[in-house]
Amino acid sequence: MQNLVLASGSPRRKELLHNLKLSFDVSVSNIDESIDETLPAEELVMKIAEKKAKAVAVQHPDSFVIGADTAVLFQNQFLGKPKNEQDSIKVLKALSNQTHEVVTGVAIIHQESHILFVEKTEVTFWELSDEEIAEYVASGEPRDKAGSYGIQGLGSALVKHIKGDYFNVVGLPISRTIRELRKLGYRG
Repeated sequence: MQNLVLASGSPRRKELLHNLKLSFDVSVSNIDESIDETLPAEELVMKIAEKKAKAVAVQHPDSFVIGADTAVLFQNQFLGKPKNEQDSIKVLKALSNQTHEVVTGVAIIHQESHILFVEKTEVTFWELSDEEIAEYVASGEPRDKAGSYGIQGLGSALVKHIKGDYFNVVGLPISRTIRELRKLGYRG
């Protein structure tokens, strides 16, 4: 049987793979994920995804290993996880009635073969009132989310529309990931 390993502790990425009824293990890479904001977003997420996958592939040499990294960008600025509630409020006010980009780099490694790709999705928010923002921040959901929102939860009410892969915004462009895995011979 072919082994699939997710090189991420992200509950959202795990859920996406579970939804496809795939059998997989999780092995967190613990690499340094500090970002170099001078790099283009696509290059940055790709490098981090590849570092994660390579670190885990060493421990699982015969497995298919998936590494991924997602960044949220607004006006060419990286929006990381909020430091506190005030930071979430500031970010959500900035994103109100605006379009931002979610970029995910994915690295898939199997033995000597590897595939790297980047997926981009544009997300446009409704115009948000201070009350809406305060209620959402009070829910606690933005606390551990880049860009201070989760599209798969309560944050879905903030989103007017998206252009691109919804699952990319969740954290893993699952359809393309499965297709790329199959190119490497995965049949799980």
